[in-house]
Amino acid sequence: MKPIWMLTCSLVFLSCDAQTAQETEHVTKETSEEISRVEQYYLNNKGNDQPSQSKGSVSNGSLENGKLLPFSGTNYQYFDTTSYLMGRGFMNDKVKTTVLSTYQRCEKEISGRHFYLMECANQNGGKIFPHRTHQNGLSVDFMMPLNQNNKPYYDLDKLGGQHYLLAFDYEGRYLDDPSIQIDFEVVAKHLLLLEQQANEVGLKIKKVIIHTELKDELYAGKYGQQLKSSNIYVVKALSPLINALHDDHYHVDFESL
Repeated sequence: MKPIWMLTCSLVFLSCDAQTAQETEHVTKETSEEISRVEQYYLNNKGNDQPSQSKGSVSNGSLENGKLLPFSGTNYQYFDTTSYLMGRGFMNDKVKTTVLSTYQRCEKEISGRHFYLMECANQNGGKIFPHRTHQNGLSVDFMMPLNQNNKPYYDLDKLGGQHYLLAFDYEGRYLDDPSIQIDFEVVAKHLLLLEQQANEVGLKIKKVIIHTELKDELYAGKYGQQLKSSNIYVVKALSPLINALHDDHYHVDFESL
């Protein structure tokens, strides 16, 4: 079960989305206005042409010249409009290049799969409640890709901040509907591609945080075995609280080569 403070936080910053859902007669109009707001927000805040500087650590740091990730692309989307407009989708410019170039490769190497990424950093870094890290633009949360009946399943990907509250068993099955399962091979392949693209811009993956009880499933397949034999560090132990929060997504920290 996810901690109650996560539920409280999610309900607070998702209140606008909940109200929109209740006003069904205005859905089309509001969706159009929402897209317009997102596009305008990106144009106003995408960042300057200066290189980013990530200072300090992911748990005690800041970000200069942070870059905003575009809300969506051909095969990916930021997970929540409210979070995006609150300025929680910023990152180091090299991380942005890594994330986008990886999705470009996924178009060919994991075709037919749409991806969702979650919270990143504030424009200037620093504390971003309720995360303990994400402070210097080198951290990104990626949503677990799901399958149902051996096909990509996306309905749960549209929950916004409430997605952080989803719970899965140790085999990656959604507790409320075990027919919905994490696609661990897609996770492993995505991490391998992330590392390759990070290396191209002078970065590498420092750490992957995932619920430790899911690691056997993560390493079980072809790409999982490649991940296990790679130099990508996947955490071996976590506190019970942090562990419980990392079954619906995987957290990636980057660092310089």
